Amino acid sequence: MKNKLLIIVLFVTSIFATSIVGCRDSKNNFDASGTFETDEVIVSSELAGKLLTFDVEEGRAIAKDSVVGTLDANQIIYQKEQVEESISALSDRTSDVLPQINMLNQQLAVQQSQLKNLLHEQKRVENLVKQDAATGKQLDDINASIEIMKGQMLVTQRQITVQRTGTSTQNRGVMSESKPLQKRIAQLDDQLLKAKILNPLTGVVIAKYAEAGEVTAAGKALYKIADLNTMYLRAYITGIQLPEVKMGQQVRVFLDSGENKYREVPGMITWIADKAEFTPKTIQTKEERANLVYAMKVKVKNDGFIKIGMYGEVKLH
Repeated sequence: MKNKLLIIVLFVTSIFATSIVGCRDSKNNFDASGTFETDEVIVSSELAGKLLTFDVEEGRAIAKDSVVGTLDANQIIYQKEQVEESISALSDRTSDVLPQINMLNQQLAVQQSQLKNLLHEQKRVENLVKQDAATGKQLDDINASIEIMKGQMLVTQRQITVQRTGTSTQNRGVMSESKPLQKRIAQLDDQLLKAKILNPLTGVVIAKYAEAGEVTAAGKALYKIADLNTMYLRAYITGIQLPEVKMGQQVRVFLDSGENKYREVPGMITWIADKAEFTPKTIQTKEERANLVYAMKVKVKNDGFIKIGMYGEVKLH
């Protein structure tokens, strides 16, 4: 009877030990393990000012380029209006050359008429001299008057040219001031655009750091957003496993699904560290903790059940 009882005890102990070993093997037959993360973007204000509106809530999905807030931009608007007034005032500083040019043209027209009369008188006196009805001095006086009139006309024509050139140069100098002012308006328009807070990517808000009505500063974080449709499992492999992996390799990822159960999803290796590091304390590998391991990222499409920080396992084959 004692022998039979001993045999039964040994048999049960053997089954229990086998069960423990099998359970341990099932837990440790993964090639790598780690936690899930995603690409997070911290959205900051590009300007300092009061948040007039801020439509952001944690857990809310926001589309890319959506306006989620506005800053008080009155000071920028006032500056833009001031610059626009400065540009308008430039036209008042320019000179209108037309009145002076018209006056000189009229003077030149009179001189041309006088020259015409002198030329006519010159011919008449020349005929009289031929007939001995006029003296040579009279002809000389007419010729001198003609030369004087031509000189006066030349001076008037030069005055017209100088007036046009000088006024044009002056006006160009005044209007050249408008170019930097136009650049200033472009800068202010850009600042007005930045007064609107645009969401940079389609994702879910995972943290909120500000509220409407607060005064913020340029570069101050307002909220954090992440694209949860795609998750990355940062896992660790040993140096022995390193030759077994490559970029773009398809792997199997296992997620906890109840007690001693796993849910399998496909994954792809998108990044492998080029330097080894010590095994993190919270990660178990096939080697001792003193061994160096390599980090890698496995891209997984999120079906809504994967959370940041969730634990995952990887099988390479």
